[in-house]
Amino acid sequence: MTEFDCVVRSELVVAPAGVGPAAVGLRQGRVEAVAAHDAPLRAREQVDLGGVALLPGGIDLGTGVHVPGRDLEDSYRRAAEAALAGGVTTIVAAPAPARPSVTSADALQVHQRASAGAPVSVFLTGGLTQASGPLDIADLHAAGALAFQCSLSDGGAPDMAAIDDVRLRKAMAELTTLDAVLFVHAEDARELGTPPFEAEQRPPRAERRGLERVIGAARVTGTRTHITPFTAAECAALLAASASVGVRLSAQTSPHYLCLPAENLTPDSVGHAFRPPLRSDANRRALWSTLAPGLEPEDTTVSSGHLPAYGLHTLEWSRSALWTALARRGLGLDTLARWTAQTPAALVGLGDKGCIAEGRDADLVAFDPGAEVHIPASDPGPYAGMRVRGRVERVWVAGRSRAPE
Repeated sequence: MTEFDCVVRSELVVAPAGVGPAAVGLRQGRVEAVAAHDAPLRAREQVDLGGVALLPGGIDLGTGVHVPGRDLEDSYRRAAEAALAGGVTTIVAAPAPARPSVTSADALQVHQRASAGAPVSVFLTGGLTQASGPLDIADLHAAGALAFQCSLSDGGAPDMAAIDDVRLRKAMAELTTLDAVLFVHAEDARELGTPPFEAEQRPPRAERRGLERVIGAARVTGTRTHITPFTAAECAALLAASASVGVRLSAQTSPHYLCLPAENLTPDSVGHAFRPPLRSDANRRALWSTLAPGLEPEDTTVSSGHLPAYGLHTLEWSRSALWTALARRGLGLDTLARWTAQTPAALVGLGDKGCIAEGRDADLVAFDPGAEVHIPASDPGPYAGMRVRGRVERVWVAGRSRAPE
């Protein structure tokens, strides 16, 4: 009989077939068995979670990592620690803001070296600028860029200024030949006010106009395109219609857009730094309506929007905040796993991650869905002082147990 490194049992194993009792056998960093809860599996370590759920580790797309004033290695370590605390086992890091910004193969290799010791899996995206040419894109892809990212405004800060429609289409054409996905911050710079830092200077129409530009370019090139973030509910109809014109368009939002209405922001809240800004409560409710079962945009993902360069520390509490909102709406742990793990993994080609199934990486999270947590008022993120449901109890990365700090 096979002896596993560890067997984890739970009454709530969140697997592709559904949520229910099961025993999960781990060996050499992989899931090697998903069996009945009482199956007699031999292992060097037996873990019984009882009613604590076993989720696939979260995959956070577009994570900002660099902390101003700190070196890259320390920045990746800090982001990884926050990720573990929030039940995230894989970071797909944004190319900017960062030093250096990941707009060349040489810069990407600098980040690869800096992230090598992080206690979570780290993948990198390549940034596209107005100067990015075919060789730059090919070199980034060959060096290991998992996906690419660009902005139609200032989503990437000065490291990655807005690109125009000509450059967008040329870059998309190159990415189509590589079968690489493009993340687009779709706010149209021409629709932003001056200065573009106040919420009223970044209206929902900027996102809608930018989305129209992206759909036009993607319709010509056929590029797989992911809108990140999707915040303006009025864009839902455009997203839904894109498939009818042959555009492979998907969308990502973040828990703060689903949980934090602009009306609740205090004058000193770090939430004012989000770009796009937090929207009205009416928009928040409408955004939830677009994500209802059967209506959500294809390949919907939800990621933290962690951006410490702007003081936005969201990794630790994003999954709990999202679960709190899902549970209130009668949605289950399967939706939480799909939006934060399964779909992100499929989108960027991480086929060994994202779900609890035989042959997949043993990236797992013990998550207590009923635990009530009071986030400290001293927390540096936008959820400070809130009460949420759901607590990360334990994390396994490639089969190795890591206690969140």
